[in-house]
Amino acid sequence: MPWSSLFCPRPYRNSRIRMSATEDLLKIDEELYSRQLYVLGHEAMQKMATATVLVSGMTGLGVEIAKNVILAGVKSVTLHDQDDAQWRDLSSQFYLSENNVGQNRAKVSQEHLSKLNDNVEVIPHTSELTENFLATFKVVVLTNSSLKEQLDISDFCHANQICFVLANTKGLAGYVFCDFGENFVVYDPSEADPASAAIKHITLGNPGLLTVAHDDEQGHFFMDGDWVMFSEIEGMTQLNGSKPRQICVKGKNTLEIGDTSSFSPYQHGGIITQVKMPQKHSYKSLRACMANPKFNTQDSKKMFRYHTLHAAFQALHTFQNKYGRLPSPQNQEDADMLVELVRIPAMDQEQENLIRTFAYGCMGDLSPMNSFIGGLAAQEVLKAVSGKFTPLDQWLYFDAYECLPEGDQLTEKNCAPCDSRYDGQIAVFGADFQKRLGKQKYFLVGAGAIGCELLKNFAMIGLAAGEGGEITVTDMDIIEKSNLNRQFLFRPQDVSKQKSEVAAAAVRRMNPNINVIAQKNQVGPDTEHFYGDDFFLGLDGVVSALDNFQARNHVGERCVHYLKPLLDSGTDGTMGNALVFVPYLTKTHGHIQDGDGRDFPLCTLRYFPSNIQHTIQWARNQFEDLFKRRAEDTNKFLRDPTFFEKEGMETWEMLNQMKMSLKEQPHCWRDCVAWARKLWERLFCHDILQLLYNYPPEHESSPGLPFWSGSMRCPHQLQFDYNNTTHKNFIVSASRLFAKTHRLLVHEDEATTSQVLLELHLPPFHPHKGIHIPATDEEIPTLPIASADNVLFIPYHSKDLTWPAPNMSFRSDKAGRTQARMGKAKRGA
Repeated sequence: MPWSSLFCPRPYRNSRIRMSATEDLLKIDEELYSRQLYVLGHEAMQKMATATVLVSGMTGLGVEIAKNVILAGVKSVTLHDQDDAQWRDLSSQFYLSENNVGQNRAKVSQEHLSKLNDNVEVIPHTSELTENFLATFKVVVLTNSSLKEQLDISDFCHANQICFVLANTKGLAGYVFCDFGENFVVYDPSEADPASAAIKHITLGNPGLLTVAHDDEQGHFFMDGDWVMFSEIEGMTQLNGSKPRQICVKGKNTLEIGDTSSFSPYQHGGIITQVKMPQKHSYKSLRACMANPKFNTQDSKKMFRYHTLHAAFQALHTFQNKYGRLPSPQNQEDADMLVELVRIPAMDQEQENLIRTFAYGCMGDLSPMNSFIGGLAAQEVLKAVSGKFTPLDQWLYFDAYECLPEGDQLTEKNCAPCDSRYDGQIAVFGADFQKRLGKQKYFLVGAGAIGCELLKNFAMIGLAAGEGGEITVTDMDIIEKSNLNRQFLFRPQDVSKQKSEVAAAAVRRMNPNINVIAQKNQVGPDTEHFYGDDFFLGLDGVVSALDNFQARNHVGERCVHYLKPLLDSGTDGTMGNALVFVPYLTKTHGHIQDGDGRDFPLCTLRYFPSNIQHTIQWARNQFEDLFKRRAEDTNKFLRDPTFFEKEGMETWEMLNQMKMSLKEQPHCWRDCVAWARKLWERLFCHDILQLLYNYPPEHESSPGLPFWSGSMRCPHQLQFDYNNTTHKNFIVSASRLFAKTHRLLVHEDEATTSQVLLELHLPPFHPHKGIHIPATDEEIPTLPIASADNVLFIPYHSKDLTWPAPNMSFRSDKAGRTQARMGKAKRGA
């Protein structure tokens, strides 16, 4: 049960825009950008919608950056390139085909990129970049420019407060450089929720010391220099609502909070909450920091490597100016010349070996490298236009030379160009490797955001594009409008079509030789007869791009069983992870946990939440129970009335859930709204009043010790307000989910919604005297088995609903599947 003071949808938390200030701003398509709004919020999205961005160089890296920025929703993206497409561009430029060779890359790319987002204007530009032209942009991105052009444009951008991003890849190495000027302000430095903790005590003094209420489950997350505010303090009330104060961490539970010597003595209670304050950042121009680069890394052991790669990239410019080309693949003479051009005093053997490795493969153009560096560069563009999250400071270098085969397998002959669309990859890994790649048989599970990116990369690298090769991609979901913001293989006309089929067709257009089979099966215990021994034993590898942990773990278990390599990946906001499992080489695939894997006490989640993490988990659990688990259990019961005995569930509890689920079946939108309104009343009013009946505000755990103190925050019930936008949005959203769960096709009628909310009269709260609410988890096992006398619920007080036919089927919503593990872990709460 959440506290009214904490319950607030994430996109609106910490917003600096009041409603009166946003009315005249550009309207954001919330259905299209729903996932992005969750991470960035409306204010950042409003800034992005006014930003103009230039991306110069429409090779594989440039088109990757442009694609990501366009999907994100800026005002306009200008594509600059004066050159025509060449054979080698096909290695990674996914919007070029053999028919486009000889045509301008910017113009061809514009035809495809303009279809990604109707809200973004995409403009091709094929002339030189003049200062007057550059002055019209908020951000300038260079990807395929000479050193002189990089320096000159960087100088101009730095002098005119234009954010500048430089990105480049050569074979298995790449970098990103950022210069956002000398007075760049970051309004929200990180995605993390503001830290918050209950207060145990505050001393009088200068400085005053604050003791955080001891919390064994996680501790506090405050750091030196954080700014904080205070609320709900009794006694030292001068701190409540005062201006933000900067703190210093003095111990495990002790914070220094500044002068409190003139305040009233502290009595009890209170919450300390981190406030995200704007941060001013100053950057040097490219020219100013070229000789003494500042690298973005926390691993000091890799500094020498980054310095070496930095010097190698600069020497490469000199090599190109002198010889008019890049070093040839695996050419010893060219590698020697590049080593001579590198300016590193007292170069050691390790550095020389790295430079030679760089020279051998720098003619390569790899789609996976462009995807990675392009993703980073695009993220920096979004930081520049939104003021959201801390930018790079200032260089980031990356290499993946561990991918190269050991020994002398690569030769100049094997890596030489052969007029193939894969020449950019052959230059790095050789022609023999390319042939093996084409014969691979892979299984891709999931065709969502990550799945689309993987399929694009598979098409570019030629996976399963040869004789005997095959990719099987399966995804049971259909395309929704919200998918279009990040699943770039889909278009508006694809909405309601099968994801796997549309994605497969899209990558066939990118590479007609790829052999891909689209299926729409769920991968789990129920489909092991379909994906069984014969199927898995015929695979060379498996790739998981799923959005729920239960399915990811099942795929991992299958790969362990059949000894198949697995690539597993996932994202969460601005964070992500990629894991590689290879039999006999890496650790065995284990159980993947959601989020950070923290488990909260059941009583804390259900009755005594004290921070935003608790309320988020509470909401996830409610979603799981209301829109997933109950529907799944009801369907199982209708198919097999004895299934709950097999699951080890209590018979009465299970039958009561089945009865409620079947009795609640709606017949129209009015029924859905009425159900949602009653749900609101139970969650945010009656359940809280019952808790306060059991534990009144003045309740004492023992004589003189208040029950509501420390991390135990006394709640306050909410009264439903028809004119409150948040209250009404909850009703509408819950009504939609309820209708969708019951496969009820309804027409949302705002007039009916308003009528039901205004006319529905709910019974007043009456406390249940037989209810015991456990104050700790230790009390839970001692509670009696649920009975009709001690279950909290709100009676319907309306005409009985008709029971459905035995073949009735409920729908389990996708988002419910996403939270399956977390909900099941907490279902006992």
